[in-house]
Amino acid sequence: MILTTLADSAPYEVLGPRVAAGLRWLRSMDPALPDGRHPIDGDDVFALVQTYETVPGTEKRLETHVRHVDLQYVADGHERILHAPAAALTVETPYDEATDIAFYADPPFASSLLMRPGDLAIFHPDDAHKPGCMAGARHTVKKVVVKVRIG
Repeated sequence: MILTTLADSAPYEVLGPRVAAGLRWLRSMDPALPDGRHPIDGDDVFALVQTYETVPGTEKRLETHVRHVDLQYVADGHERILHAPAAALTVETPYDEATDIAFYADPPFASSLLMRPGDLAIFHPDDAHKPGCMAGARHTVKKVVVKVRIG
């Protein structure tokens, strides 16, 4: 897991040409971009723009992806993302290849990332993450998740 800001993300372009394409797209993105799926490089790199209300962490689940790295950028609002190494977790819903997602039971301890406007978190397949959690209070969040296919 990497936590940085979009403004400071250029050094992470070394993670590969697809990650670099996603980061460059985020840096040039129109903030008024509507919610929905936006192509960057076909199915290899695409953005999911979403606006939602944060909720208590007990209402969310830890998740991982096998085929994608997530570049999670908060354009507006505040949220908390819980994070834990997937290898130490108990699978709650096994991996579904069609949706590229598995869900996990909450562990006794997890790290907490406070995400503010301009913050960027990069989650790899072994990084279980629980986005959309309240950070003190409910907030409306506009987030862009760039999905980067691995391999």
